[in-house]
Amino acid sequence: MKLIHAALIATATIATTAGQAYAADELPLAKAKNCMSCHTVDKKLVGPGYKEVAAKYKDDKAAPAKLAAKIKGGGKGAWGEIPMPPNNVTEAEAKRLADWVLSLK
Repeated sequence: MKLIHAALIATATIATTAGQAYAADELPLAKAKNCMSCHTVDKKLVGPGYKEVAAKYKDDKAAPAKLAAKIKGGGKGAWGEIPMPPNNVTEAEAKRLADWVLSLK
């Protein structure tokens, strides 16, 4: 019983650590793609802070695909009148960035 309990704790710790590392790993991509010119992680700049985006979409199962599409193609209206222009990212990069934003808390 103790062995099972220890294994569950170790698995949870690894999963938590992996999630945190994954989130941190995409910051260089966001910087390289100029996302950080209009966004920050934790406060509004031109666009919303990424933590605010994550909170808004936390219960939306379709959020990863929606955000990836907005990152790639741009958008308007979800956060006010200032539009987000299309970004020069691949589909894979847009998905990575969307997953990263949604992982922030």
